[in-house]
Amino acid sequence: MTRAFSRRSLLGLGGGVALAAFADWSTPGLAAAEADLIVYGATVAGITAAIQAHRMGRTALILEPGTHIGGMTTGGLGYTDIGAPDSVGGLADEFYRRVGEWYAANPENDGVTDGVTTAAVTTGVPRYTFEPSVASAVLGQMLAEAEVPVRTGFRLLTVDRRGNRLLALIAEDGRLYRGRMFVDASYEGDLMAAAKVSWTIGREGNALYGEQHNGVQVHELAYHETLVDPYVVLGRKSSGLLPGVVKAPPAPHGTGDDLVQAYTYRMNITQAANRIPFPKPDGYDPAAYELIRRYIALGAPGPFFSAYAVGNGTADSNNMGPYSTDFVGQSAAYPTATWRQRESIADAHRTYQQGLTWFLANDHRVPPWIREKHRAWGLPAGQFTANGGWPTQLYVREARRMLSDYVMTEHDTLGARSTVVDSVGLASYVIDVHTMQRVVVNGKIRNEGWLEVAPPGPYPISYRSIVPRQAECPNLLVPVCLAASHSAYGSIRMEPVFMILGQSAGAAAVLAIEADTSVQRIVYPALRARLVKDGQLLDWPPLPPGEILIDNANYHAVTRTGHWRTASGEGGYVGVDIEVDDGKGDGKSTFRFTPTIPKQGRYSVYLRYTMANNRANNLSVDVIHIGGTTTVPVNERANGGTWVKLGEYPFHAGRSGGVLLRNNHASGVVVADAVRFAPIH
Repeated sequence: MTRAFSRRSLLGLGGGVALAAFADWSTPGLAAAEADLIVYGATVAGITAAIQAHRMGRTALILEPGTHIGGMTTGGLGYTDIGAPDSVGGLADEFYRRVGEWYAANPENDGVTDGVTTAAVTTGVPRYTFEPSVASAVLGQMLAEAEVPVRTGFRLLTVDRRGNRLLALIAEDGRLYRGRMFVDASYEGDLMAAAKVSWTIGREGNALYGEQHNGVQVHELAYHETLVDPYVVLGRKSSGLLPGVVKAPPAPHGTGDDLVQAYTYRMNITQAANRIPFPKPDGYDPAAYELIRRYIALGAPGPFFSAYAVGNGTADSNNMGPYSTDFVGQSAAYPTATWRQRESIADAHRTYQQGLTWFLANDHRVPPWIREKHRAWGLPAGQFTANGGWPTQLYVREARRMLSDYVMTEHDTLGARSTVVDSVGLASYVIDVHTMQRVVVNGKIRNEGWLEVAPPGPYPISYRSIVPRQAECPNLLVPVCLAASHSAYGSIRMEPVFMILGQSAGAAAVLAIEADTSVQRIVYPALRARLVKDGQLLDWPPLPPGEILIDNANYHAVTRTGHWRTASGEGGYVGVDIEVDDGKGDGKSTFRFTPTIPKQGRYSVYLRYTMANNRANNLSVDVIHIGGTTTVPVNERANGGTWVKLGEYPFHAGRSGGVLLRNNHASGVVVADAVRFAPIH
């Protein structure tokens, strides 16, 4: 269905004043209120849970402890960590399609503006890059259509229970809200903890679940070595360590601890003439940036934060490199802190990040050309207008995680031996964990804990991982702080997945009400049928028997030469991303897919890529087979997002065959995505 969008009604909602788009009927001293479903946390998971309940004929109410609505989706994270777009369905897909419709209706808010380029708008398709104000407006419209009230400033004090069953939530100011079912959609898991549901925090040791990437990551340290001297006086250990550096040496590889990955603010930035210069915060301390100053002195050119175009000349900015906007080592206390302590921690993160951007743009110790590069950026005047252009949502990447009857682990995310039989949605993004701590190894600083491990493809999330154990609470669902190991959560923790799991939680809550049972005892086939009816994607179709698929992220089966970078700008690719070569036909870049053929025989060979006008239309693709090498010309400006047949060839058993992409004389950008080998019987 096509919707009419008013530029005046939507564009005017800056990220900081977007609450005007939401119903908020909070009344000081209000004694009580009721709904079938009480949702704690106005994240996108909370919003989709409430909308789903409404669409199934039930009342829902969202209680938000702060004033910001939409979580990180409206909090600056406009360059969505989407993973595999084809795995996103239901309300999440509806949201991204509505965003696409808005930009299609307002094309002047897109394209090339102030040096930031955004992909061309295509009507009728989902869009995963957007300004905070647009995300706020679209979510506000969806909530208004569902007549779901959002009550802000609800700081949870305690819960009313009968036995293990939740009856009501009580705020610090005395407000009380009763419900039949409850959803904890907060990033911190406060309701889950108040309900006395089991949870954990930090990293499990690898041994607990038989994982490879959990716990302390000593073997990864070399990748993050920066050669920066950690001591106050260069080379003098007795002078002490600089701020933010851990005194103790790293624990053995795979050891568990109570750390969480670094938090940040996802700034929206621009080079527009009316940009707001990066502010110098109160309490600015240049000593806080001595690490990055020394890194620059070693020859690091920057930039020291990313700029991902999202529309209207603005960009979503994230941590980039070993010294950037992540406030490393300063987030561990946040998940279990008091409200006052959390405010202080959030303030410290803002002070650090504002100080960093001011330092890079203004401090005389930074080389002039680097200062000039960073001074070209600032905060957009049209975003977060009530907060001086600064985001209002701290990026809480990880906090509490529930312990339930099914804990999602690397065995699920990496496809080793998943036993999920009760899928409530798919995830697909890489295990993306930011630095946990800065340690000293051999007299130099290394960033410990960073993980980037790609799953082979989309994978299902168990319903049991979003509900507590039956004995602990029969009427609570937890779609954000779900049961997952630290490393598995690093893949699941993406905003589209939270939308998906929120919708599934809302549907399960309604089915439990209708059946007068607990959320643990609803009939899964009934939940599955309802979710499928409402557009959720619950299974990733398996390959036909004997077929072999190799994605660019499969490090066991791909090899590269030259310069390749990951990207995810266009839809239609397999897995979580593509790889791009910008070598302009210099003959230095190759990308080989090497299958493991189980039995000698003939196979149909297919290539997949994404297309755009800047792609090579004369790509040389070599198919290496029993008879030798056959070169097939491929035009990557056409047939993108489909399987392009390269022919039928005989292959020996084993790994002698393959498909090789070469950029020799390529007329444009070369994309490597995936190949398929289908046996001919």
